[in-house]
Amino acid sequence: MLNPMPRSALILEFLILFIALPLGYRFAPFRIPALPFLWGVTAYAWWQLLRDPHFDRARLWNAGALPPRLSWILITFILAAFFIWLGVHGFAPQLEWSFVRRSPGFWAFVMLLYPVLSVYPQALLYRAFFFTRYAGLFPGRWTMVLVSAAAFAFMHIIFRNWLAVALTFAGGILFASRYAESGSLFTSTFEHALYGCWIFTVGLGQYFYHGTIATVGSMLRR
Repeated sequence: MLNPMPRSALILEFLILFIALPLGYRFAPFRIPALPFLWGVTAYAWWQLLRDPHFDRARLWNAGALPPRLSWILITFILAAFFIWLGVHGFAPQLEWSFVRRSPGFWAFVMLLYPVLSVYPQALLYRAFFFTRYAGLFPGRWTMVLVSAAAFAFMHIIFRNWLAVALTFAGGILFASRYAESGSLFTSTFEHALYGCWIFTVGLGQYFYHGTIATVGSMLRR
């Protein structure tokens, strides 16, 4: 675990990082670019992990853990993707494939950069850092998985809709349990990226982006 901190300091840090900052962002009187904000918080988490002599840095990548799990990850994803598409098709057909049809170039840009610029930082913060830093506060693997998923979902209040929070809680359970089981941030990030890219592709991306991506999109369409 990370360098010992008093329990009260850990609780305060947890409340600041995972409760106060999302609330502050959500209710800020001015628009804050989402990705730089995420990178700043993730940089703090990364710095803390690298300071810990007991943290296994191989967990930050460990791509070799993916191949033996790939089949099950893909089967689960295909089933989930089908039901997500079915929901969009049945309840919001006007959104179906809307991003791809409206802006195929920007869609391709998101497919390439979203896993690197957004998914991996989230994975580092909500899985590698979270599981290492707060193991003493939330003992037990499934307690950690559920609290990590809840914090991950709560962060999505910044998008100001219940769908983002609900879907990311379900996804957070899957991604956190994958990290806990595999010890591989690469594997968890790969799975997270599959679902995130599908959300954008199927037409639900408008529930998951904020000022930064909208600004980049407008620039690319000029």
